[in-house]
Amino acid sequence: MGFLDWLAKSKKPLSRMTRSELRRQELLLEKERARLLNKVTKLAKEKQTLFERGAEEKAPEVRRVLAQEFETKTTEQLMIGRQLNIRSKEVMTVSRLRMIRENADRAKATGSLFGLVSEKDILRLSKLIERDDIRAEVYQERLDEILAVGRGVDEGAAGLSEAGQTVVDIWNKMDTGVIADQAEAFDEADRRVREQQRAAEA
Repeated sequence: MGFLDWLAKSKKPLSRMTRSELRRQELLLEKERARLLNKVTKLAKEKQTLFERGAEEKAPEVRRVLAQEFETKTTEQLMIGRQLNIRSKEVMTVSRLRMIRENADRAKATGSLFGLVSEKDILRLSKLIERDDIRAEVYQERLDEILAVGRGVDEGAAGLSEAGQTVVDIWNKMDTGVIADQAEAFDEADRRVREQQRAAEA
């Protein structure tokens, strides 16, 4: 059951939900997200195998069958990808709500009270979660705006840090062939993240 379904069926007001209730739902959502992620990864590998097999196969009849399988797996991958996007946003939502609950005093200092998250806010979040065109990164920004948390509640929680973005950038370079060796890419990512962490501590 998704987070918003859980909220809709719960008789307890949002402001009275306990940290343990939020954490329990967070763990369930993370488990479901991991399952979907594994399935998407598995489909990607199967598609790669199908493509390589089709490239070697010369019989047109066999190629047609392989192409149909490739198309089917792509459709399934896209459907699961949409579910994964929704689960990622739900995990983000419940994690942030739990964080607000655990850091109530700090939230008050920023002018945000946990009890002020209204049903109207939840409805707005629900619409954003269901929209496929809103990715998790964009949703994170909107979530912060709606919950009026901001970066002051938990520095670094809203999106990727500079160090995290460095790792993503290196992966992107590997995708485009700028960095071909995986060991070299790992070493560079590890070195740069360590440097940025040391700079932040200085």
